[in-house]
Amino acid sequence: MKVLFATSELAPWVKTGGLGDVAGSLPAALRAQGIDVRVLVPAYPALVQAFPDAVEIARPHWLGGLLPTPGLKQAAMPDGTPLLLLDYPHYFDRPGNPYLGPEGRDWLDNHLRFGLLSRVAAWIGSEASTLDWQPDVIHCNDWQTGLAPAYLQFLPGRLAKSLLTVHNLAFQGLFDHASLFELGLPDASWNLNGVEYYGYLSFLKAGLQLADAISTVSPSYAREIQTDAEGMGMAGLLRHRAARLSGILNGIDTEAWNPATDHHLPHHYGPRRLEEKAVNKARLQEEVGLEVRDDLPLLAVVSRLTEQKGLDLLLQITPQALELPAQLVILGSGDRAMEHAFASLAHRHPGQCAVRIGFDEGFAHRIEAGADIFLMPSRFEPCGLNQMYSLRYGTPPVVRATGGLADTVVDAADQKHGNGFVFGPPTAAALLDAAQRATTAWRDPALWRRLQKHGMARDSSWATAARHYADLYRSL
Repeated sequence: MKVLFATSELAPWVKTGGLGDVAGSLPAALRAQGIDVRVLVPAYPALVQAFPDAVEIARPHWLGGLLPTPGLKQAAMPDGTPLLLLDYPHYFDRPGNPYLGPEGRDWLDNHLRFGLLSRVAAWIGSEASTLDWQPDVIHCNDWQTGLAPAYLQFLPGRLAKSLLTVHNLAFQGLFDHASLFELGLPDASWNLNGVEYYGYLSFLKAGLQLADAISTVSPSYAREIQTDAEGMGMAGLLRHRAARLSGILNGIDTEAWNPATDHHLPHHYGPRRLEEKAVNKARLQEEVGLEVRDDLPLLAVVSRLTEQKGLDLLLQITPQALELPAQLVILGSGDRAMEHAFASLAHRHPGQCAVRIGFDEGFAHRIEAGADIFLMPSRFEPCGLNQMYSLRYGTPPVVRATGGLADTVVDAADQKHGNGFVFGPPTAAALLDAAQRATTAWRDPALWRRLQKHGMARDSSWATAARHYADLYRSL
């Protein structure tokens, strides 16, 4: 079985969210299942620097519309997974975020940039390809590669089947009608059963409509996005294609996220040495300027600072949370007003609240290890990874019952399986109640150890997900 894994992000080199983590881990797990996987990703500066010896193996010609002729270079990731770098510096040799310019707005040519990625993915899966390797399935990810199934459908020479994985339905890749010609798509594709979506060209809708199969990153999210309330305008289409839709829960990199070996931590520990987690807490408190106290629970957030993540709810309850009493550490960036509001809270509560705007991978690991309780009050969460990191690090999470959070976190009320704290309505009052339950439980050592051990015993590896994807590929 040969699979082309097409993605716009690849951790650890290019990552804005969960897609980068999935692309960095799932292909290796698929290879362990005996699948011949190759990863296609744009040659961003970080990847060009990481793979200076990549060799050009093809130059896809005559791609249509205004799409240029790129280079296709081959390298190998450290785990041995073959890597195909889509080399076109005019599109991809840009600093920072792969989607946004320096002013924080979408690049105006994103339709061409990711149209090229989709088009080359389809080219590799067609008779036009000059490569000596032919995929059976093209595994597309999110809107940035969502147009590949359309190219396979509307252009001649299709050989490969297609699977589209939706990591976040909220991002849909909407562009105006003029993009149709620029992307080299025929007029026949502009209809309800093609790429058209309420007068726009939607990369995501095209993939949802035309892919041979659709998956999402958790079973609960697969159900939720078929409802009008959470379908982001795509619920009707998803219900129509429900027989082709499945939910496969993400895993995590259990080697990178292992408190017994994590090189980012000042002190290693495990389920049989949980008392040693306290060393990481004290060091984290020192690092961020909090009072070094073992008599207060330390709450933590590592997240994009957006309403989707429910962090406006946290802003509303932070004063009450600090009065529980508790401490709070936050790492993240996002909405500018939210960044300023959290920074202001830290300024008003020195020694009790610490906020760092931005992202730092090592610091994120130290937060997971040093915190007592992890807060994840998302309004919606397709899968979520941080709650699984938290479970693995013995840091019981407080989550809203949505998407992958509902599939991984079991409320403490379940004495046999409980590993965290779950609340329902997306309100500040419900979040505060869950946080209060968590801090109360933290003061009961026996209960807390049970929650920690249940969480650390959970299998969060990629092996299970890889088996499900392998079955899905074979079904195609």
